[in-house]
Amino acid sequence: MKKLLFLISICILVLAGCGQEQEANKEGNTQENEQEVVTLKIATLIPPMTEILDLVKPKLAEESINLEIIVLGDNVQPNTALAAKEVDVNFFQHVPYMEEFNRNNDAELVPVVPIYFANYGTYSKEYNSMDELPEEAVIAIANDVSNIDRSLALLAQHDVIKLQEKTGPYYTKADIVENPKNYKFEEVDLLMLARMYDDADAVIMTPAYAAPLGLTPKSDALLTEGDENDFAITLVARKDNADNESIKKLAEAMTSPEVREFLGKNYNETAIPAF
Repeated sequence: MKKLLFLISICILVLAGCGQEQEANKEGNTQENEQEVVTLKIATLIPPMTEILDLVKPKLAEESINLEIIVLGDNVQPNTALAAKEVDVNFFQHVPYMEEFNRNNDAELVPVVPIYFANYGTYSKEYNSMDELPEEAVIAIANDVSNIDRSLALLAQHDVIKLQEKTGPYYTKADIVENPKNYKFEEVDLLMLARMYDDADAVIMTPAYAAPLGLTPKSDALLTEGDENDFAITLVARKDNADNESIKKLAEAMTSPEVREFLGKNYNETAIPAF
């Protein structure tokens, strides 16, 4: 009887141990799964930005990163959301625009990796060359300081105007020292540039805003910028999370041969790879 009771006790202990081990393994697997799946929120605006993110999303999913793409309605919200930690990264801007946001908002946004150059161009509905623009023609440009700088630099690059040596971070209209045809510059919100195509004599804008009008830099622009500049559309994070492993994997995916091939096939003259 004692032996029987001893054997029963041993069996109970073994079964209890197995149960505890299974429960521990179950809890361990649950914790492991929770650690494996990471949600990365990214704010963006328009194609090809959104298309690039859609392209890399499945690849990131294979590495247990759920890329949550948040498409916003203007060029202010993505930085505001990133600074407020509502999103982890954003993808819509060049570095000078980011730096101006930092200065104005005491923020610490940082570039992660440049993705593509959006070939800036000057477009006109009525005129076929800059030489045809009349005296005092109205040229619409974006109204933020970084893109005012960019627009003026483009015109100076092609000797349409002459600028004095830059004394601050950006060129302003006050830096124009020669304007032979006395062109007038109308500053409008970035998202309003395409609408100015009907009203202004010329508009300076990126391909993303020219494309809905059926315009491309190579075929339709009177002047183009090229890729010798600091205005590549860049993946941006915060200083406190830029070294996050999931963000590094996102940067790697966005600079992959697949993305380069996609841009070459679909945006050959409008989005030049910067990597």
